[in-house]
Amino acid sequence: MRTITIIAGPTAVGKTKFAIEAAKVLDGEIVSCDSMQLYKYMDIGSAKPTSEEMAQVKHHLVDIIDPSQPFSVAQYQTMAKNAINEIFEKSKIPIISGGTGLYVNSLIYDMDFGGGNVDTQLRSDLLKEAEEKGTSELYNRLVRLDPDAAQRIHPNNTKKLIRALEAAISGQKIKDFKNCTEKCKDYDINFIILTRNRDELYDRINKRVDLLVESGLFEEVKALLNRGLTEQDISMKGIGYKEVIASLRGDCSKDDSIALIKKNTRHFAKRQITWFKRYNEATWLNISDYISDDEALGELIRWLKNKYKFTAKATDRII
Repeated sequence: MRTITIIAGPTAVGKTKFAIEAAKVLDGEIVSCDSMQLYKYMDIGSAKPTSEEMAQVKHHLVDIIDPSQPFSVAQYQTMAKNAINEIFEKSKIPIISGGTGLYVNSLIYDMDFGGGNVDTQLRSDLLKEAEEKGTSELYNRLVRLDPDAAQRIHPNNTKKLIRALEAAISGQKIKDFKNCTEKCKDYDINFIILTRNRDELYDRINKRVDLLVESGLFEEVKALLNRGLTEQDISMKGIGYKEVIASLRGDCSKDDSIALIKKNTRHFAKRQITWFKRYNEATWLNISDYISDDEALGELIRWLKNKYKFTAKATDRII
């Protein structure tokens, strides 16, 4: 069976560098697994790979959607699988890179998003809330709207929770939904989750936010607003964008908005790590355990070469 590699992890951990180097060594192409980097014109706030980085390795699902348009997990699943098949047809290796857990789920599990009339804006809003705030607020809302459905659904079952909320909000009767635990049979998966010690990761987050601001984050948000986007657009609810909008509106100072971006990003990274801990099949690589990022990268490359049966042997340290 054909094999894909997923390189996931929290924001600012270093996924872009590791994925690009892995793709170069393995003769692969990268499929983005990031819910913000797929939007056009949102380069800085999403920490999108630079043009120089994307010139090194072909990237898929970056800069593909206008930020005024909603985008669902179902759409991502379809487009990502199409990109994966396209890469396989070139006899290359697909490298999935990103930190959006729901997107990862859509590739690992045999998720059927169903048909029928779907309010894509509502679903996008709920998915974004689940991604950024976790599922507890969504679950509490379901308890208020449909306590019977809430009793049947685990608070961490994101798919069922969102489908139940869609039904409750629209007034439709909810059906029984199957747990998404059956693995996708389309391909085998090498699954790596990058992490760092908390203090190091948080320091990288703080420094990256400062770099984003220096690179023109506030100017980027102004340009997006001039394009007609508003805080009601799902794309503008992402971390970094909503805080800048609040500052531009006069709700807080620029310095306060920057501090809030750092805080919200740190909290988001913590939730990402919690999410990724559910994947028992994944191998974790703590970059902080190595003398340098390059040493950790070398360990990842050796491990992947072994998985793909290249001549180099992997050490046991990564396992």
